[in-house]
Amino acid sequence: MNLNELNIILSNYIKATNSHNFTEVKKCIDLEAVYWFTSKTCESIDEIEAFFCNTWNLIREEKYSAHNVKWISISNESATCIYNFKWEGYIDGFKKSGGGRATNVFQKKNDKWLLTHEHLSSFPI
Repeated sequence: MNLNELNIILSNYIKATNSHNFTEVKKCIDLEAVYWFTSKTCESIDEIEAFFCNTWNLIREEKYSAHNVKWISISNESATCIYNFKWEGYIDGFKKSGGGRATNVFQKKNDKWLLTHEHLSSFPI
């Protein structure tokens, strides 16, 4: 696995996220994935879907992006990256934006790379 391939895997996940269609996002996620958000832990695909859909309903036309991606662990079976994320969209009709830090863990399962863990948090104060 090289960095270019890993960056494509991450890019495909972000593209799916920005589609605002959880059917597309679900193609990138392991069914046993665990997500840690500032306000909630999601330990099932149904909880993850509900969180995504709630966010898309709250932040209209949301665009999510990753910056300063650093792959900190790479093997033939798993890869972990950290990055700064940004989001922008409309809340109650007003343009808003924010961001924070992310950790994503991908694992190769049945010859497909899937996200098994995501941790999003605010920047330190």
